Amino acid sequence: MFAPPGKLPFLGLKVGHFTDPKALTGCTVLLLEEGAIGAVDVRGAAPGTRETDLLSPENTVERVQALLLTGGSAFGLGAAEGVVRYLRERGLGFPTPAGPVPIVPAAVLYDLGRGGAFRPPDPEAGYLAAEAAREEVAEGSVGAGTGALAGGVKGGVGAASYRLEEGYAVYALVAVNSLGRPFDPRTGRLYAEAFLTEEERALLPDLTRYRGEEEAYRYPFLPGQSTTLGAVVTDAPLTKAQARRLAIMAQDGIARAIRPAHTPLDGDLVFALALGEGRGVDPYLLLRLGAYAADALARAIARVVLLAEGLGLPTYRELAAGEGA
Repeated sequence: MFAPPGKLPFLGLKVGHFTDPKALTGCTVLLLEEGAIGAVDVRGAAPGTRETDLLSPENTVERVQALLLTGGSAFGLGAAEGVVRYLRERGLGFPTPAGPVPIVPAAVLYDLGRGGAFRPPDPEAGYLAAEAAREEVAEGSVGAGTGALAGGVKGGVGAASYRLEEGYAVYALVAVNSLGRPFDPRTGRLYAEAFLTEEERALLPDLTRYRGEEEAYRYPFLPGQSTTLGAVVTDAPLTKAQARRLAIMAQDGIARAIRPAHTPLDGDLVFALALGEGRGVDPYLLLRLGAYAADALARAIARVVLLAEGLGLPTYRELAAGEGA
């Protein structure tokens, strides 16, 4: 069953953005003040990350208090310190003799040079994004997706979710800054169009004036400036190893919505978060959760390009209208 993307489908998670429209950058925080079991799967060959090793199933720390998706390339990782400060002020984190230590894994995308100022997200930006976290989620050219590009058209942030008949929900949030295209260059159609709801299909542009071309897997933009960052969240009580499997399955959503994906020049990765107590679920339910997570991620990517505002960069809607990319 589809769930409204703008409203988070369960309690215990909030999302906040910091947007810098002049520098065309920003960051997005998924806030989990009560903590959630975390995992990650990295498929791109050029990732930029913080505190992802501790998410491996064999490692000790299980719960995280926040995730950070940020622009600014490696410079943007500093924004995580602001999220740590926000959580520390509230006494949240992994318990230690000296007090709680907030656990904030982070990943970056490259948006440098796209705005009118060099101002990568810093600790203050991370703090403000955490402070702005709400249960209503803004999409489009905001947060980590402010200066993002997706295969030559404007990228951004998108979300989608499903509720399973078992009662559990799965939610996907994505920041798309991909080398590969989210649309077929021959027809102009979104690769993930089939996953859209009837209401979302109303956002699809008229392609009668679209000028198609064969896919040659050649790109007019510089390499090393691309990444798709995803996060999938469920309220099912997954173990840490099961959360890793959820992240692995969710990666298929990127491959369905963007071609090519997981390239030598992208930093593609997917975080997975489980809000339950971690007792584990049976393999069949995990299968269904993973399948829906991939669908949700593909649908969220389609929503990105449909909702993105150009901010001086070309949009999919302009390309569809025959205005070029």
